[in-house]
Amino acid sequence: MSTSPARGTRPRDRKAQLAAVAAELFRARGFHGVAVIDIAAAAGVTGPALYRHFADKQAILAYVVLAGIDDMESATAAALADSAPPLSQLDALLTGLATQAVERREIAALWRWEGPHLPREQRREIRRRSGAVLGAWTKALLTLRPELSADEAELLCWAALSVFGSVAVHHTSVARKRFVPLLAELAQTVLDVSLPAPDEPAPPVASSLGTPSRREQVLTAATGLFAERGFHTVSMEDIGAAAGIAGPSVYRHFPSKAALMVAIGHRAADRLALAAEQALQAPDERSALGRLAASYVHILLRTPELLVSFTADRATMPQRDKADLRRVQRDYVDQWVSLLCTVFPELPAREAKIRVHAALTIANDLSRTGRIKSRPHLQTELTTVLHAVLGLG
Repeated sequence: MSTSPARGTRPRDRKAQLAAVAAELFRARGFHGVAVIDIAAAAGVTGPALYRHFADKQAILAYVVLAGIDDMESATAAALADSAPPLSQLDALLTGLATQAVERREIAALWRWEGPHLPREQRREIRRRSGAVLGAWTKALLTLRPELSADEAELLCWAALSVFGSVAVHHTSVARKRFVPLLAELAQTVLDVSLPAPDEPAPPVASSLGTPSRREQVLTAATGLFAERGFHTVSMEDIGAAAGIAGPSVYRHFPSKAALMVAIGHRAADRLALAAEQALQAPDERSALGRLAASYVHILLRTPELLVSFTADRATMPQRDKADLRRVQRDYVDQWVSLLCTVFPELPAREAKIRVHAALTIANDLSRTGRIKSRPHLQTELTTVLHAVLGLG
C-alpha cells in the first residue's frame, strides 16, 4: 500500500519551506532585488498560494530574520545554561553556532544586514534580542579572560559572530564533518586574540590640493549618502543638494543612480588593486599577506567607496556591470587565497578560501557595527584580528 501523500496535500512546514527559499534569494540578490513572484516561482507555487502564508515580502523577510535570531538564542541558552565548566560551555556554544551556520547558511548573516528593511518595531526587537545574546557571550568570555575590558570582549564576540556569518557571503564548502569544526576553530581563534595596546589614532586623510571637478564632487556626495542612508533611500535630488547643485544637474555627469554605483565600485576596485600591488612588493609571501590584510582594513575605514561598493544592493545595475564587479571581487579574494596557500602549503585551497572570507567579513561587519565602528584604535585592532584568522598572529 502506497504511503505517498494524497495529491494536493500541502507539507505541514510549507511556511518554513517558503521562507527558506526566500532567504536564499535575499542572500543572493538583496531585499530589493527579489519580488514576491520570484519567491513563488523558485518555490514552485503560485503568488496567491504564497500570500496565504505571508501578507507581503516584508513579512517574509521578518519571518526569516527572526528565525535567525531564534537560532542564536537557542544555541546560546543550550550552551550556557548548564553547570559545565566555562570552557566547555564556550566550546559547546561555538560548535552549536557553527552547526547552525553550516545547516542554514542562507540566513547566517541575513538578520544583520537585511533587518533595516523591516518596520521600526521589528528592528528594535532585533537590536534588543541580538544585544542580549552578545551580552551573554561577552559575559562568558570575560569569565575565561578577565584581563579583557568589557569593550574588548564585546569586539571579539562580534568578530566571532562574523566568522559564522561569513558563510552567507560565499558558496565555498567542505564536508560537513570538517566545515563545522573549522568554523568553530576560527571563532575560537578570534576569541583568543590578544588585542594590541592602544596606539596613536591614524592621522586624518590629507585634503587634496585644488578644487575637485563637479563630477568628482557628485561622486563623493553620492558615496557619502549611500554609506550613511543606503542606496534606495537616496534620490538624485539628495545627491545634487549634497554636491551643491540642482538635482537635474547630476544627470549631466551620471545618467542614473545605478551609474553612480558602478563608478563607486570601480573606484573601490582601483584602490584595492593599487594597495595589492604595493603589498606584493614585500620581501616574502607571508609579509605580503599581512600587508594585504592591513591595507584592506586601512582602505575600508578611511575611504567609504569600498564599504558602499561591497555591501550595496546591485539589483538595479546593468548585468554587464554586475558581472564585472563580481569578477573584480573574485580576483581580489583569489590573491589572498593564493598567498595564504603559499604561506601554508598544507592548507587545502577550499579551507584557505573559507578563512579568507571569514577575515574579510570580520572587517566588513565590524566597520559598520554600532559602537564598534567608533573605537579610536579600530584599525590596529581589526588588523590584529585578521592576521590571527589568517594564521599570521
